[in-house]
Amino acid sequence: MTIADPWTDAPLALALGDPAGIGPEIAVKAWLARQTKGLPPFFAVGDIRSVEAVWSGPVERITTPAEALDMFDRALPLLSVEDGGEIVPGEPNLEGARCSLDSLEVATGLTRSGAAAALVTGPVSKAQLYAIGFSHPGQTEFVAERCGIAPENVVMMLAGPDLRVVPVTTHMPLRQVFDSLSVEVIAAKARTTARGLQRNFGIANPRLAFAGINPHAGENGALGTEEIEFITPAIELLREEGIDAVGPFAADTMFHTRARAGYDAAICLYHDQALIPLKTLHFDDGVNVTLGLPIVRTSPDHGTAFAIAGQGQAHPGATIAAIRLAADAVVRRKAECCAA
Repeated sequence: MTIADPWTDAPLALALGDPAGIGPEIAVKAWLARQTKGLPPFFAVGDIRSVEAVWSGPVERITTPAEALDMFDRALPLLSVEDGGEIVPGEPNLEGARCSLDSLEVATGLTRSGAAAALVTGPVSKAQLYAIGFSHPGQTEFVAERCGIAPENVVMMLAGPDLRVVPVTTHMPLRQVFDSLSVEVIAAKARTTARGLQRNFGIANPRLAFAGINPHAGENGALGTEEIEFITPAIELLREEGIDAVGPFAADTMFHTRARAGYDAAICLYHDQALIPLKTLHFDDGVNVTLGLPIVRTSPDHGTAFAIAGQGQAHPGATIAAIRLAADAVVRRKAECCAA
């Protein structure tokens, strides 16, 4: 099943992120590639001036998402959130952070209501958001809260054409990771991953491979006991529940070509263990997918890149991939509902 299927009762919502970052530029470049990449209709949510600062092409304001369906072929539809203060690409400010948060709030609400088919979020500056009182670790946790889902019940998956990874722990200092792990935490993340692979990716019987957290996966306890205490018991529990789970494996041997052929997602224990291989393979087309939500949410797996904002250098590959993946997930979820 592909995005060519007739699923577009509603367009996708694309929150532009920080107006001083590359979000507006990559949104424009995605719209320009709409035909060559076969993208479904989407509309931007943000300050129109952030788009005009980097592009002089056609942009049309909309007041409802449905309007985007009729104009998508001739102009970038934009639902305006005007709270960006002075907008200078590459020069973030607190007004821009408020605008990015307002845009995220609006786009999330429209997706939850069904007015938008899925949510794609542009890159934001966590430092700027924290400075205005943002209390969530990131956009993932914010969207989860707005959807009524506890943060521990969602999963951040990073996906590319040749690799999918899930970090069990995400944005925390490395010294806190070991104390944050338990059999229950690991198993819960894996269950959400397995269900997400079925719903969003159409994989009927997902294969999950677990990385060890210690060198050589602990060498039977000689180099650490976390594999024995937490990871292996979690894998055994998942197998009893009928989930195809294997490992733990030494993380340094899990990501070469032959190893990747043996699983549908790698369950990693901390942020960089997952993101380093993903970004090595898919720096320009990696997608952040939130699993466990009642809505489809994706995001390009990169930051605001303030250093190159406004210079025409931003690569739109990850945003294009995020739009395509979101559209595919919408189609699969609708097919699942129809088959139920």
